[in-house]
Amino acid sequence: MKRLIIFAMILSAMTAGCSSGSSENVVNDSDVPYVTLNSGYKMPMLGLGTWTQDNNTAEESVYTAIREGYRLIDTARYYGNESGVGKGVRRAINEGIITRENIFITTKIMPGNYSDPDSAIDDSLNALGLGYIDLMLIHQPGYNDEGVYKALERGVMAGKIRSIGISNYYTPSDFERITRSAKIIPAVVQNENHIYYQNADLQKYLSRYGVIIESWYPFGGRGNTQEIFSNESIKRIAQSHGKTPAQIILRWHIQAGYITIPGSKNPSHIRENMNIFDFTLTDLEMEIIRGLDRQQRFEMW
Repeated sequence: MKRLIIFAMILSAMTAGCSSGSSENVVNDSDVPYVTLNSGYKMPMLGLGTWTQDNNTAEESVYTAIREGYRLIDTARYYGNESGVGKGVRRAINEGIITRENIFITTKIMPGNYSDPDSAIDDSLNALGLGYIDLMLIHQPGYNDEGVYKALERGVMAGKIRSIGISNYYTPSDFERITRSAKIIPAVVQNENHIYYQNADLQKYLSRYGVIIESWYPFGGRGNTQEIFSNESIKRIAQSHGKTPAQIILRWHIQAGYITIPGSKNPSHIRENMNIFDFTLTDLEMEIIRGLDRQQRFEMW
């Protein structure tokens, strides 16, 4: 691990000056706060998830989200909508809403491509049509995932990918297995993460390596959202701030140090999820929400 940290520091120094200048020169034309990854790049802490959206829907939701101030978009090869995501981003770029450097795109290598991950990287690059991938993840544990991680490292060295990470790895031993022979430390671990499953112990462990946890299913996912929104503590906090339960939960994610990617194709929900930067949860409210952790996951991938 010490070797990985040293390498990450060297890589950070190299990548901080890539493309449009150092990370200090990244223009934040949105209200969304950024976190500096251990790769040296800045990543927005709130983004749009596109799981279950087809190419046409993804194009529209991505374009709408960018107009509303989103600067992080999450997709995956498995979703089958990378080309739609790319079209939505290029549309916003062509209209002068953003530049390529102002948008952060995440995608993932799916298990069906673990036998040939280098080709999978190229396939995602071609489908997105955005020149490079800001963050690419292993979608979940599976056969040859250590080999897949090495392919991601090759993608960084080839300039195809800027930052790399893993998804659905929930324990320090999972993390250590992937990184034991790695040259680049992961920048992000993307996991199911919500008020009933908070990844708190993993977050503490990963912090020593500068690794950030990113939350998928921040509202618990389909079939569980209303249960979370109906939590009495969340409802009381929402009422005190004049906000919705969704906005309270997203604000908690960010104040707790998580990146979060709520999924939606509904323009009003996309707008609602962005409207969380005009208030702050108190220390007591953060403590109350921390106390809701049940270590209860809704999915098992």
